[in-house]
Order: sequence, then structure tokens, then C-alpha cells
Amino acid sequence: MKRTKFCAGDIIHDDMKARAHVYVSGEVQGVYFRACTHDLAREIGVTGWVRNLYDGRVEAVFEGERERVQKMIDFCRHGPPGANVRGIEVKWENYKGEFSDFSIRWGWTR
Repeated sequence: MKRTKFCAGDIIHDDMKARAHVYVSGEVQGVYFRACTHDLAREIGVTGWVRNLYDGRVEAVFEGERERVQKMIDFCRHGPPGANVRGIEVKWENYKGEFSDFSIRWGWTR
């Protein structure tokens, strides 16, 4: 965690920010996985998106403070009540800051 000290206080650089691309497998569609992910992300201030994939998985991209992104990943490891998560793949990527909010993307994606 880098900080640069100025007279007015600390400037926090983007290395405190994180981006994770996540794929969740198991019984994760039809159990409000996307809705609960959306609600939690907005509650804790994470941006990005979540969507269903044609193969039954859920895909998401999370951006924000590293601790908050980790909280989203931790949620994805178990999901909402009714979900049965069998696997999760997490790809850490460079923070881009490309989102202004968190959204649910609709439609099947290959």
C-alpha cells in the first residue's frame, strides 16, 4: 500500500484499488445470485457488473477498494441462500476505474 505524504494529508494511489474478474460455478442461476451480488456491491461501494453465462455459471467484474473487492469475492464463495457454489475462479486484473456504478447485465453470454 503506497501513500504519498503532502502537507494537506495523504494521497492514496490506485494500488489500493483492485479489480477482480470472477466466474462462479454450481447451482448459481435462478437463486437470486445476481440480485444479491448487485445489492451487496452497491451497499459497500463496489462498481462493475454481474451476468449469467449460457453454461450455467455467473460471471462478475468487481472494482473498488481492495478490501471491498475481497468482500465481494468472499460472498461469491457461498452466494445467497439457495445457491450451491461448487467452484470459483478469480482473476486479479489491473484497476481501470471504468465503472460509475454496479449493474446486472441481461441476456445469455458465451
